[in-house]
Amino acid sequence: MRKITLILLCLLFVFTAALGLHAVDKLKVGFIYVGPIGDMGWTHAHDQARKIVEDNFPWVETIYQESVPEAKVEGVIDRMVRREKCDIIITTSFGFWEGTVAAAKKYPDTIFAHASGFMRAPNLATYMADFYQVYYLNGLMAGALTKSNKVGYVGACPIPEVKRHIDAFTIGVREVNPRAEVHVRWIEAWFDPAKAKEATNSLIDIGCDVFAFTEDSDTVVQVAAQNKFPVFSHYSPMHKSAPRYVVSGQLVHWELFYLDFISKVYSGLYTSKNLENVDYWGLLKEGAAELGGKFDTPINPAWKSRLGGTYHLVLKRLDQMKNPQVVFDPFTGPIYNRKGKIVVPDGDRADYVHLLSIEYAVKGVVGPWPGEPK
Repeated sequence: MRKITLILLCLLFVFTAALGLHAVDKLKVGFIYVGPIGDMGWTHAHDQARKIVEDNFPWVETIYQESVPEAKVEGVIDRMVRREKCDIIITTSFGFWEGTVAAAKKYPDTIFAHASGFMRAPNLATYMADFYQVYYLNGLMAGALTKSNKVGYVGACPIPEVKRHIDAFTIGVREVNPRAEVHVRWIEAWFDPAKAKEATNSLIDIGCDVFAFTEDSDTVVQVAAQNKFPVFSHYSPMHKSAPRYVVSGQLVHWELFYLDFISKVYSGLYTSKNLENVDYWGLLKEGAAELGGKFDTPINPAWKSRLGGTYHLVLKRLDQMKNPQVVFDPFTGPIYNRKGKIVVPDGDRADYVHLLSIEYAVKGVVGPWPGEPK
């Protein structure tokens, strides 16, 4: 995939040169992270992609700031623009959106890109590699593996992105096991190993025997493995944290966006005047998301026999969603929320706007759900 991307970028340079677009000599790119680069999750994955950019583009210099509180992002941007003289600022957390939008207005000649955001401007693009399809596949496996019919899920912050993932996971769980429930615990933080450990143990105490999570450490993996429970990892390769217990997980290729976006800025195709409609949205078919607890291994072979027929169902659904026509999607109706209201009618498929704004909990989700519609 990476080789194909680089070939396409070379063709892009030729094309833009033919159009007479001006290319700059060098670019300086600043990355702002919400967690530490060693978190083994979200921030780690972004930083790996940053390194890939540097390895492939000798005309790019990158800097980064890790563990930035979301309320402090604008101050970090000020430093990167004024002192560090960055040409591009990339902010990598949903909660950075207000500060990023404000900074984009303050620095109209600087180019910005914001992960998982929904507001754009002439100099501000948005991008997202979304995992709801992969969480659904993980849910199929979790539903097949639970013996107690209680699956545990540790959620970071109750934003639409995380709710979308939990809902997709639950749809998968109940497709193969209609009696199963997904019990949710929120830790209200993207990276807090202590709270993640406490939440996981509380789920074990109520009888959960399979685990998934959206939290940027591998804490849930470790706690589940210590108690000999299967678990699905998050964002970065976590198989090595518990080789016997990581069944699968979600993996990301942020470099696909960064290589494309930065190369187009370099060539002059993207400028601080034309980004208002630039919104990258990458799923399985784009290669932005990947199924697995480690790269190139969709399902841990050690769990194949225990999954039974679900193993083949997962691979079938994976192929269907990777198909350019996306012949299957988990958010295809009829889908009901847990209050019994239909949210996706029979025969319909949730569109991009619906997916981005999900606040409801689907049938089968158990536990607190801040912001749940009445």
